[in-house]
Amino acid sequence: MGDLSRRAHLLQLGAGFAGLGAAALGGWPGPLRAGEEEIPPEGIGRGIKHVSYSDIGGRPDSVQVMFGREHIYVGHMFSDGVTILDASDPRALKPVNFFTAGQYTRTHHLQLADDLLLVANGANIVAMQSYDNMRGYFENTLVDSITKAKKFRSGLSIHDVSKPAEMREIAFLEMPGFGINRLWWPGGRYAYVSAHFDGFTDHILCVVDLQNITKPEIISNWWLPGMNRAAGEEGPPNGKRIALHHMITADNRGYAAWRDGGLTIHDISDPAHPKLLSHINWSPPFPGGTHTPLPLPKRKLAVIADEANAEKCAKGLFYTFVVDVRAPENPVPIATLPTPRERDFCANGTFGPHNLHENRPGSLQSEEMIFATYNTAGVRVFDIKDAFAPKEIAYWVPPTPKKLIDPRPNVALAAKTCDVYVRPDGMMFVSDWNAGMHVLQYLG
Repeated sequence: MGDLSRRAHLLQLGAGFAGLGAAALGGWPGPLRAGEEEIPPEGIGRGIKHVSYSDIGGRPDSVQVMFGREHIYVGHMFSDGVTILDASDPRALKPVNFFTAGQYTRTHHLQLADDLLLVANGANIVAMQSYDNMRGYFENTLVDSITKAKKFRSGLSIHDVSKPAEMREIAFLEMPGFGINRLWWPGGRYAYVSAHFDGFTDHILCVVDLQNITKPEIISNWWLPGMNRAAGEEGPPNGKRIALHHMITADNRGYAAWRDGGLTIHDISDPAHPKLLSHINWSPPFPGGTHTPLPLPKRKLAVIADEANAEKCAKGLFYTFVVDVRAPENPVPIATLPTPRERDFCANGTFGPHNLHENRPGSLQSEEMIFATYNTAGVRVFDIKDAFAPKEIAYWVPPTPKKLIDPRPNVALAAKTCDVYVRPDGMMFVSDWNAGMHVLQYLG
């Protein structure tokens, strides 16, 4: 089929899809405006079944989720701690423990492997900023945004969770600064940490050697030009926020997302000396917020999610890019995941990508299916067998929360589906900044 014939065929298919009835679209009566149909407590979905809900022991502000030994570990955005839930019966999650490093110490991100839990400790930034809207949290350099500094703990804590209900701290690596944002550790000797250190504008890459687990050691740091004020660097260009959200590794490559600074790919054959292979940034013209760099090493692809960070689509739409990394020194975006359109998701709250299921050891691992969270648009599952033409194959849209947990002013009361962990059997544990945890079952 020639290019013109193929294009005509696709247009014909699109017209056909537009005419499908509600039953063919999983119950949707077509595009809806927000408020036209109230979403029930179990949400609305296609190809995904709602199993249960938990308010996480009265702390519903949930971010990163880990699963092991039939227990769930949940990092909190505002509650300064980690909740542990017994998930032996996914229909009835039971809180069994809560860890806190103290008030104003945020521990919202964590990594689990080998009966050890690594926990990010850092400033509860939201409690220490003075912005009148959510965008200030994302658009301002970290060190310039803290206006109400408090005492907190900054660094990496390591916990023995061989008995999950008795989580026990066995080591702490101090990192003087505003602490850790997120980290990547699938097990093994090295952890890749996004941390702020005194003298830097924002979070940079920090590699930690865990060979002696009770005495972890920083062996290298890496940052983009302009971030080291202590060395006289002038700061990020054009007022953008350049900060490492986190790095994910595969084999001897590291893929790092830098918020408005784009994507870097590194040779990490020697973790003590990470070597830059390439740097690509699509902001501008896209709005930035680069958040999750998911490598698919067998296919030599990477899926890169830009985090939507403005309410009511005030900065335009944010996208998740499929990138060809066959030549790591020259990554090439080749497609974007389709944007959910069955509802007017821009009408209230934040709409667009947040995070991706990260194919951790022990979880569902797929290089053809992508599980993603989309804030007000809930959870989306994409088929990327054809990397040039991704398609959505399942979704689940959450209800509006009963109350707002986010303490920032002028934030809409709306769902904020945050992270998703997917077990090999398709069971999903889904967090929300405002609304606790939903357990879902993928039916595909």
